[in-house]
Amino acid sequence: MTPQEVLEYAKTNGAQQLDLRFTDIPSLQHHVSYPMNQVDESSFEEGFGMDGSSIRGWAAIHESDMLLIPDPTTAFMDPFAKVPTVVMYGDVKDPITKQRYERDPRWIAQKAELYLKNSGVADTSYFGAEAEFFIFDNVSFDQNQHSGYYYIDAEEGRWNSGRRENNLGYRPRYKEGYFPVPPTDHYQDLRSEMVQTMIQCGLNIECHHHEVATGGQCEIDQKFDTLVRSADNMMLYKYVVRNVANKHGKTVTFMPKPIFGDNGSGMHCHQSLWREGKPLFAGESYAGLSQMALYYIGGLLKHARALSAIIAPTTNSYKRLVPGYEAPVNLAYSRRNRSAAVRIPMYSASPKTKRVEFRPPDAAANPYLAFAAMLMAGLDGVMNRINPGEPLDKDIYDLSPEEMKSVPSMPGSLDEALTCLEDDHGFLMRGDVFTEELIETYIDYKRKNEAEAVRLRPHPYEFALYYDI
Repeated sequence: MTPQEVLEYAKTNGAQQLDLRFTDIPSLQHHVSYPMNQVDESSFEEGFGMDGSSIRGWAAIHESDMLLIPDPTTAFMDPFAKVPTVVMYGDVKDPITKQRYERDPRWIAQKAELYLKNSGVADTSYFGAEAEFFIFDNVSFDQNQHSGYYYIDAEEGRWNSGRRENNLGYRPRYKEGYFPVPPTDHYQDLRSEMVQTMIQCGLNIECHHHEVATGGQCEIDQKFDTLVRSADNMMLYKYVVRNVANKHGKTVTFMPKPIFGDNGSGMHCHQSLWREGKPLFAGESYAGLSQMALYYIGGLLKHARALSAIIAPTTNSYKRLVPGYEAPVNLAYSRRNRSAAVRIPMYSASPKTKRVEFRPPDAAANPYLAFAAMLMAGLDGVMNRINPGEPLDKDIYDLSPEEMKSVPSMPGSLDEALTCLEDDHGFLMRGDVFTEELIETYIDYKRKNEAEAVRLRPHPYEFALYYDI
């Protein structure tokens, strides 16, 4: 929609408020609301003032004034607001220079799309992200100087919960929750409501189902879209999932590994390049791929260890990325094989469906940064003709130790991943998509506030291991 069309859309729907949203570097969405009498066509040029110094990883207090410019193409009516509210995502600008703010994740994603068009390789990149999540009844946790704990109460949990009703019947067993019908699938109706709400907000949903883990693990799949639009859609997806669950007294987490001994939650990312409306990843090479697609895979695999700091960006991510839980620890590619970091789906022979699926990401990632970083890695592969090596068409977890020596693996911790990003980030800076300053800020924030913060605190399991030592 144009600004004028958005104002007419808001009037038609009786909107009394504008809710303007943006995303910080660690991927938390923020918002500020205005009565509609404060909004006119000039608002889409002049924007609204905000304090950037209060946002994690953003400006210092002496340069905190910023402008938030509504993007009219993102407008939708908030399905959860009591007062009719039109929502838009905002782009962040410096009020003096009027230049876009280099730490705004949405701007980084937009620059990645611009870089792709200017590269001559393609004009469009499509991303289809499959985000998994858990639905819990209740969660409690705390960490202080003298105690630390978490406790999960889940309707579908295999454990005896603290709730009055302790019936363990029709609860998925660990690693056996894939596609069961109700009553074992407790959340068919809840997911259906999530899906219908997403459709109401303009998302294009393909399917939904229970996932492998117990404890209410679910997946709702969106149709692919262009890079920035897919990132916008992922933020809306999370907003809807959380609010529908909250309305029913449930809580949702996109934390990659909340339950020990069961599968974690990933965000497998399907990717393809197109030019002038034609797919570029279909060809006569392995698994029906083009040579360009193989080079793109080569870029993803070469830079996967550096990418991991952005696409699997939490200390908890590396509790998911371990052998034995369908997680892609080892850096290889294969058709159909879900134990490989890159899979080539074989559902259809149509050139339009030909794509590569990168499986290490999880939904704790900032989608703007993650999609942009993966595109830059893939483009580096295409431009530098990076050979991905031979495919691995067998279960990686069954390889002998000798065979495993030749297969590189993902980092084992966030700290290791951040070191990999320090050592390998030149590919991200091409076209000024990522800046050196942004990468330094990201690494410093993650290392100080997450990796070191977790490392410094005693873990509850350490008491079980060492108290009587």
